[in-house]
This record gives sequence, structure tokens and C-alpha cells, in this order.
Amino acid sequence: MMSESMTLDVPADLARRARSLAAATNRRVEDVVVEWLGQVVAESRVESLSNAEVLELSRTQLNDDEQAALSDLLGRQAELAESERTRLDELLAIYRRGLVLKSRATKEAVLRGLIPRLGGHAA
Repeated sequence: MMSESMTLDVPADLARRARSLAAATNRRVEDVVVEWLGQVVAESRVESLSNAEVLELSRTQLNDDEQAALSDLLGRQAELAESERTRLDELLAIYRRGLVLKSRATKEAVLRGLIPRLGGHAA
């Protein structure tokens, strides 16, 4: 994947939140911000996406690392440290957004005739 360097001025609160999330998830701040930007782009109007993008979005799910972390944190909910609770909240938010986007993309794919309607009934 090609990348391009950019310099951004962001509000102090947003920068603090990005640094906090990066530290809690052992990632670079830049990677956190890129993930956030990707989520915003993904949340754009599904109807404006190409057929290939709609199909790809309708099949998305958490990556393996996020799924493993979510499962681990959910299994240990009662004993989580504050940073782990923060990470669990963030993963659940990502999961919820993903489900909403996936359902919107699936609906759009059905409307376009790209995939059959769930349950096999005609629309």
C-alpha cells in the first residue's frame, strides 16, 4: 500500500486522546490517527461506494489481533485495570461501528443485486 506523508495541526484534546490510545494499545500515534481517519472515510455514504467497495465492506470484520484482544478483555471484564477497560471500550466501539457499516453495505449490496437477500427471499 502506498502512503503519503502529511503534517496536521490537531486540537490538543485529540492529540492527547491519540497518544493515550497509542500507549494503551502499544502502537504508534500515527497509526492510531490513520485508523481514525480510515473509520471516518469508511463511514461516508455507503451508497456512493463502488460495487467492489460495497462488497468488501459487507464482508469486513475485526482483524485477528483486535478479535483476540476483545475476546480476552471480555473474558476478564471483572478484573480489568483502567487502561484495559479503556481498550475494551475502544474495541467495542470499533466493533459496533463495524457492524453498522457492514449492515449498511450489505443492504446496499442487496439493493444493487450484488448479493442475494438474506434468507433467500426476493426483495
